[in-house]
Amino acid sequence: MRRVALVTGGTRGIGLGIARSLAAEGFELALCGLREEAQVKGVLAELRAKDREVRYFQADIASRDDRERLVAGVRSAFSRLQLLVNNAGVAPAVRADLLESSEDSFDRLLSINLKGPYFLTQAVARWMTEQKQQAGFEGAIVFVSSMSAEAASPNRGEYCVSKAGLAMTARLFAVRLAAAGIPVYEVRPGIIRTDMTAAVAETYDRLIGQGLIPQGRWGEAEDVGRVVAALARGDAAYSTGAVIMVDGGLTIPRL
Repeated sequence: MRRVALVTGGTRGIGLGIARSLAAEGFELALCGLREEAQVKGVLAELRAKDREVRYFQADIASRDDRERLVAGVRSAFSRLQLLVNNAGVAPAVRADLLESSEDSFDRLLSINLKGPYFLTQAVARWMTEQKQQAGFEGAIVFVSSMSAEAASPNRGEYCVSKAGLAMTARLFAVRLAAAGIPVYEVRPGIIRTDMTAAVAETYDRLIGQGLIPQGRWGEAEDVGRVVAALARGDAAYSTGAVIMVDGGLTIPRL
């Protein structure tokens, strides 16, 4: 029986790169996002062409009702879940100086980027713990955060705070689920080429050209996907709580 992965925000950007890598690894996929299914049918068709069962659930992870419907839907469709990838997240609608940013923006980002994954993981962890009663069950949880969990950007402070909170969430669940044999990992992407970074592509092109990233290129969604696939295989089974940087060396301290 094939393993099942739930990837939030799995039809675009980094999430799609992860979904592609997991499909290649043999996973059946449950994907969720805010768009209607008709809007993502091309992506679903691509993934299904790999002879994989792929289900899409329209859900806002910031909503308690949507999270409950999502978990119930995955449970009904597949009856099992071996991997949760908390990938969905948003950037501020407007990059504002720390002294000018709004409470509305703060609340929006903390709700989507932190509260949603926190409580979705709580629900899935309960289910995975239940599944551990079945012989041979192996589960894992991955949080996709950001280098902004550590790097301070005063023009998008609410984003940094949400990702720093997500990093602690990963550690908390790693400790809580260790005895149950469910490893938890945090993957921190750097500058990745997606629709989220398209608006600042010219700026990053210039900075990369000036040596910002030691490996000298943009990261691609597939770079993150390959790391998540390795974790899903169990290649780091004795490394629960590990933080894996996918940033081309950007955050290495240098003189």
